[in-house]
Amino acid sequence: MKITVSVTNDLVTDQRVHKVCITLMQNGHEVKLVGRRFRTSPELNRPYLFHRMRLCFNRSFLFYAEYTVRLFFYLLTDKTDMYLANDTDTLVANFLASRIRRKPLTFDAHEMFPELPEVIQRKFVKTVWTKIEDCIFPRLKRTYTVCQSIADIYNQKYNMNMQVIRNIPFAQQENGTQTRQMARMDAKGKKILLYQGAVNVGRGIEWMIDTMPYLDEFVFYVIGDGDILEELKERVKRAGLNDRVFFTGRVPFEQLPAYTACADIGINLLENKGLNYYYSLPNRIFDYIRAGVPVLASDFPEIRRIVAHYGIGTLVDCYDPSFLAVTIRQMAAQKKNETGFAIANAELTWENESKVLLEGCHSE
Repeated sequence: MKITVSVTNDLVTDQRVHKVCITLMQNGHEVKLVGRRFRTSPELNRPYLFHRMRLCFNRSFLFYAEYTVRLFFYLLTDKTDMYLANDTDTLVANFLASRIRRKPLTFDAHEMFPELPEVIQRKFVKTVWTKIEDCIFPRLKRTYTVCQSIADIYNQKYNMNMQVIRNIPFAQQENGTQTRQMARMDAKGKKILLYQGAVNVGRGIEWMIDTMPYLDEFVFYVIGDGDILEELKERVKRAGLNDRVFFTGRVPFEQLPAYTACADIGINLLENKGLNYYYSLPNRIFDYIRAGVPVLASDFPEIRRIVAHYGIGTLVDCYDPSFLAVTIRQMAAQKKNETGFAIANAELTWENESKVLLEGCHSE
């Protein structure tokens, strides 16, 4: 089949969608990925077709309105056999196009969109996204999400059959050990703490910055971009930590394993800012596992299922800087659970997860 996949990002760092496209292509489907293009977006080289739109507006309600209208008309005229919408912010355009053209629609909920920290505090905005889900979700036949907890909530609320495809790397993904010299991470003899992902509110990056004065023998790298990047840089400057806290900006996912493999401890600390964070299962955890990097993570249900089950890190529910510093030193002194990492890497593979995706496509 010809399958048109749509997102609202510029495709550069979206590992999950890339894996979906690769898997569909490897199983005989013709794939086209539709997204956005920013002024600073780098050129892409992908084995599948892609189309990126330049928009007049890149934030707030005007962005969503413009992108929804333009995506709708693009999908309406696109020669395709199936639509695959990623997240609620692409759903309206895909749903309307699929109904008008009588084409099947698959939906991938990367998160609980109305529960995003930047949405949950804005009552009107949250109401709008919730109403969209209330209207469309009960009418969807093929749906999946990133973890069982989110699937359970949606299945109960809308009487759906939402399935689970966790955001796990390919089994044979390069772990970066042979190419780590490519990563621009100069630790100067210190151990490396690493956060990779969106630099947004509630990701615990502030906690780690506040902890760094207690950890002279460590440096902290933040890989990614987001709404609070400049705010965090200013925080680091005020604390006099410019020589021990570094921001690399965005790194294309093809290069990311080289950076991940340099780390001694991977950071995944989250604030409990709504159900979306509380039940999250970030792909960075699986990237750390694939690279054999112990994880310091918040003790939330889905995260606990992975970290505690395989014994590949430490869970915390206290974020006081002195407590985190003691915990990090203890982790650095412990011998890594090589058996736990080996079992996790054998069992947690995209090849296993993507069976749900392929079953949905082959049922058409």
